[in-house]
Amino acid sequence: MQQAKPGDTVRVHYTGTLDDGTEFDSSRGRDPLEFTLGAGQVVPGFEAAVTGMRLGESKTVTIPAAEAYGEPRQELLVTVPRAQVPPTVEPRVGQRLQVGRGAQAFPVVVQEVTDEHVVLDGNHPLAGQDLTFALELVEIR
Repeated sequence: MQQAKPGDTVRVHYTGTLDDGTEFDSSRGRDPLEFTLGAGQVVPGFEAAVTGMRLGESKTVTIPAAEAYGEPRQELLVTVPRAQVPPTVEPRVGQRLQVGRGAQAFPVVVQEVTDEHVVLDGNHPLAGQDLTFALELVEIR
């Protein structure tokens, strides 16, 4: 039976959960995730888990934070003077925003709001989390 190897394009159904069992994403009910092994299109631990799977195989793996979205990085927490926030934006803790210059923008989450400043977190929302995935390899090309 065919095994997934670097260079193969694969399609995988998955359900991702956190340590407490909370589901954070799933392909169930939609098309499987398609990516090329070795192309760096998914987090390293996910790619490593799929590599070597056989067509039709299912398994559950836990990917440590270091092989997923990494640990939160302090340098991605940015304090912005409140006066620099556009007047059309009323920041709230937990709110997701896009920030950047010109054509380059990236997502941030508002961590703190005071009269003087707003703290923005540019870390991925799943940084610092070990992720568990139930995987099913449905196609290899």
